[in-house]
Amino acid sequence: MKRQYHYGRTVLGASLLGLLVGVVYGNPALAHKAKHTPEQLKAFEQVFMEQVKVGDLLFHGDEATQKRLGVTLSNTGMACAMCHPFASDTHPYTFPKFQEQVNKFSTLRDMINWCIEKPAEGERIEDDSDAMKALEAYIYWSTRGSRLEPGRH
Repeated sequence: MKRQYHYGRTVLGASLLGLLVGVVYGNPALAHKAKHTPEQLKAFEQVFMEQVKVGDLLFHGDEATQKRLGVTLSNTGMACAMCHPFASDTHPYTFPKFQEQVNKFSTLRDMINWCIEKPAEGERIEDDSDAMKALEAYIYWSTRGSRLEPGRH
């Protein structure tokens, strides 16, 4: 009985592995070889712009959006936009780099949290949170067209 169970698990595991290999290597859509349709591109753009709008609200200190996302970006009454109007002087295209204020090799997310915790005296947000993704989307969108220069000061 125990031997049959073990044999059954082995066969099942091998079958699942074979199915996974067949799906991954046999389906070009999973490897992104197929071009996106105009409808897909429009849907992707719509998702991105929705995040930009949320990030714009957060960047400008919208309390309702902060409350909805469960974050406190400032306890001083300051908003990101007060020091960085239209995301100016954020230089997202230069990250990752050694950031003097943080005193370590940092990502844009590290710098966003430094600004939240230090000048704005807010509460650090999780790197993978919806608020962080929205703030990044807004900052990158605001500086679109810039050339990537990671490590530059």
